[in-house]
Amino acid sequence: MKYVDEYRDADAARRYAGAIAAITTRPWTIMEVCGGQTHAIVRFALDELLPAGISLVHGPGCPVCVTSVELVDRAVAIASLPEVIFCSFGDMLRVPGSTDDLAAVKSRGGDVRIVYSPMDALALARAHPGRQVVFFAVGFETTAPANAMAVFQARKEARTNFSVLVSHVLVPPAMEALLSAPSCRVDGFLAAGHVCTIMGTGEYEPIAVRHRVPIVVTGFEPIDILQGIHMCVAQLEQGRAEVENQYPRSVRNRGNELAVRMIREVFEIVPRQWRGIGPIARSGLALRPEFADHDAERKFGVSSMTAAEAPECISGLVLQGLRKPLECPAFGTRCTPESPLGATMVSSEGACAAYYRYRRAGSWRATTSS
Repeated sequence: MKYVDEYRDADAARRYAGAIAAITTRPWTIMEVCGGQTHAIVRFALDELLPAGISLVHGPGCPVCVTSVELVDRAVAIASLPEVIFCSFGDMLRVPGSTDDLAAVKSRGGDVRIVYSPMDALALARAHPGRQVVFFAVGFETTAPANAMAVFQARKEARTNFSVLVSHVLVPPAMEALLSAPSCRVDGFLAAGHVCTIMGTGEYEPIAVRHRVPIVVTGFEPIDILQGIHMCVAQLEQGRAEVENQYPRSVRNRGNELAVRMIREVFEIVPRQWRGIGPIARSGLALRPEFADHDAERKFGVSSMTAAEAPECISGLVLQGLRKPLECPAFGTRCTPESPLGATMVSSEGACAAYYRYRRAGSWRATTSS
């Protein structure tokens, strides 16, 4: 990012924290939806700058973290086949399934490769026509256009040795599910700027109206987040519930219409199982029937595989904003990045990974005070 320094200015951060304190008259709970925002909050100790009445809780905005155990098991099963080159972003390799992960498959000789885009996987399919190349299509709306384009191009080329294992999830239905739960204590949201860069802000307006909750679309740097909190608290204090855009340098109200068109051409909306949370209606994407030849679940016959989650892991409560990672009795002992119980400990956007890196045993205080 070219102008990163101005969004990490410590004096500006303190001024925004003071401005938030000046308008806060009662306690409010605000959820940041995106795991990238969570890492910024924990890394820069932004929550420590806020007045005592403002509580930040972490949401389900880490697509790696909410990818279901059964989908990880399906990925492991496909990647273990000798004819398959299995491609994934690096975040997914250490995510535990019910008994195994993709890194373990790779260590046993499986051809598991880290790629940086689905087009890299498609290029491998062109280069290895005698092998089946499968891409693990994980992500929110942010990564869906590129994954859709790869499938679209593969169909155009009649590339029969390329398929995708789809694990796309959608943010607005997850917010609806959280707000509809009896245990919900969220007063306002910081929405993910990258999702809205693709989809725009229109999908959030009915949620704000229906649940009387402010939603502020926010960037990922410290000043972005503090500005977003200030805007959200101002709405709450004034009794407003609107969608506001703190991130206009990236987000437009209508989003990226070409990207949305590509998503809708290739994918359709389906129910999706969220790890730690459960099923959420109309919260996922799957390939449309005309692209079924590129559906890895169908091609390799793994769609009936089911699996249970580790009962000791409380990541579901963390993802719903009901617990913090440090409240987990397994945190940092039985659950570490080297031996995780859940995906939130290994994903680069996972809340548990953020706390492990920056807030273990008080070491973060020494880092942030120096």
